[in-house]
Amino acid sequence: MDSLFNSGAERAARRAAIIANHLIQSESASASASLLSASSCLHYNPPELTNPASFNPTHLRRILDGHHVEARDWLFKLMEESPLFCPKKRCEGKVFVAPDYNATKEQQREMTMRRIEYLLNNGVFEGWLTDSSADATMRKFALMECLGVYDHSLVIKIGVHFILWGSAIKFFGTKIHHERWLNDTEKYKVLGCFAMTELGHGSNVRGVETIATYDSSTREFIINTPCESAQKYWIGGAANHATHTIVFAQLLMNGRNEGVHAFIAQIRDSNGNPCPNIRIAECGHKIGLNGVDNGRIWFDNVRVPRENLLNSVADVLPDGQYVSSIKDPDQRFAAFLAPLTVGRVNITAEAVYISKVALAIATRYALSRRAFAVTPNGPETLLLDYPSHQRRLIPLLAKACVQSCSANFLKTLYIQKTPEANKALHVYSSALKAVASWQNMITLQECREACGGQGLKTENRVGILKGEYDVQCTFEGDNNVLMQQVSKALLAEYVAVQKKKNPFKSLGLQHMNGPVSSIPADLTSSTLRSSKFQTDLFCLRERDLLQRFAKEVSYYQAQGESKEKAFLLSYQLAEDLARAFTERSTLQVFLEAEMNVLQAPLKVVMGLLRSMYVMTCIDETASFLQYGHLSVDNAAAVRKEVMALCTDLRPHALAIVSSFGIPDSYLSPIAFDWIEANTWGNLSSE
Repeated sequence: MDSLFNSGAERAARRAAIIANHLIQSESASASASLLSASSCLHYNPPELTNPASFNPTHLRRILDGHHVEARDWLFKLMEESPLFCPKKRCEGKVFVAPDYNATKEQQREMTMRRIEYLLNNGVFEGWLTDSSADATMRKFALMECLGVYDHSLVIKIGVHFILWGSAIKFFGTKIHHERWLNDTEKYKVLGCFAMTELGHGSNVRGVETIATYDSSTREFIINTPCESAQKYWIGGAANHATHTIVFAQLLMNGRNEGVHAFIAQIRDSNGNPCPNIRIAECGHKIGLNGVDNGRIWFDNVRVPRENLLNSVADVLPDGQYVSSIKDPDQRFAAFLAPLTVGRVNITAEAVYISKVALAIATRYALSRRAFAVTPNGPETLLLDYPSHQRRLIPLLAKACVQSCSANFLKTLYIQKTPEANKALHVYSSALKAVASWQNMITLQECREACGGQGLKTENRVGILKGEYDVQCTFEGDNNVLMQQVSKALLAEYVAVQKKKNPFKSLGLQHMNGPVSSIPADLTSSTLRSSKFQTDLFCLRERDLLQRFAKEVSYYQAQGESKEKAFLLSYQLAEDLARAFTERSTLQVFLEAEMNVLQAPLKVVMGLLRSMYVMTCIDETASFLQYGHLSVDNAAAVRKEVMALCTDLRPHALAIVSSFGIPDSYLSPIAFDWIEANTWGNLSSE
């Protein structure tokens, strides 16, 4: 007992001595701290002071934005000037605008509508449906991108009304529909939505279960939801505000299914109440886009006039006779859906724009935030001076710049579209939408992590944008399905050329008419940065994968599998081929833009961005090694070149993000004086 007591007393004495020692050290440290000057505290240094631009960022912006730069700036300023866009002063009076994500979904939806009213009254939507000129269409694209920079809910709500409902009337309808609906839609006298997706069918539009039949005695169509899986689901605008919708339904005529057709149906009366035989329900809270009232719709034998069939492709005469100038059901369905590519065009451009927002924030933060010292007693190092941090952000900068040009290419292809070019537009819009939206999510995640804990704060935007834009990967076509469609289209082109023994003429496949490119055995830095080598390598990969894909599909068919089953069994090659097509196309578009640059300093930076894009694409995919397009040693050389390019691009990082043209107020406090933004005196503005 005595020994236990003694050992306990000894332990207590030791603890008391340790505590006393801590107190003595604490007092000593406090005394020392009082001698420290205020200059030892961290302070913000604007990156502009130490990162001069070697080129004019305005010139690069003209290339990346591509069009309507002044209109973009006008809309950005218009939103900044209104209290509806929640301006807040931070960072010594600097104003930032962003939605209030702390509001309830009901409040967010109400604010979305109030903002739309403000934009309408200020002429933002003028000509969006009534002016079909190329300039008006490109202006609309530009303004949509700016609206998305502020709030995804806002641009989606507007997009459903104009791009889905409005475009459906414009392209599926005829003169009678245009005169009745387009002007009222542009002025928001009607609020439209787009009822295509069902609980049981999303990407497979052909499989929708909603039914439309024709009553010749009353000259009306009867639209019905025959089962629960046929309920229209995720319909933007349906839960609260839409007065009318485009309904996609199987048209049954005289016991024959004529396929999917589109009808106009009113779903709410002038008081905002659901119309008779219409049931509407809420889709609920979402991980993002809570400013959009996604809803569900059931049609209980709803009658609509015969004239409400959008009849540009097919029509039903008063006596019930079905007529169409396109006899083949597959071709009719393709012609019917062709105008919907405009949604994918918008998503592609918006995805790239949001990547640029996140990169501008993360890069500016990395140019002013320091962490750890490389040498004892030395200053802490800027985040962007760490090679690992450069490797995280600079390749993403290159991809955002290169994909900006491909988005502009896609918009131009859309406004120049012809019936003959519908296939190319579908292929390019599917490929670029998928890759851009996937890349956006990769960029947002990397930027969120690169901002550390600050990336978690909603006011710093990057984190919240992940939830807001995640949906891009699955709406307007699931990305994986879209990429499969790309590969199928490439295979069809290949088979047709082989069968007719004609040269390739479309989809950029003309490179397959020439000899196979040879790749040097040993790749030097100058070779790796050569545009000829880069183009040759990307063309070689695409050619090889297309031939492999055709051979594998043919093999499975020879084994007795159907064509569709053969496609499914070859999905890995299909994925690699679609990616190869997209990256080759993107490279060629950017290379064309680069060749048109006259200013030598900018041309140098464009070359670095192109090389970084190519090297990163090679480094991030196994296909170049897997299929023998590069040796192991050459793949290692590519990885080293990525780091060399990071070093070369590091001095230009600030000028590159400045060229994105995103006003300071649409970034976030950590992109500027993040110390001042977090002072005690700024608490009231958080």
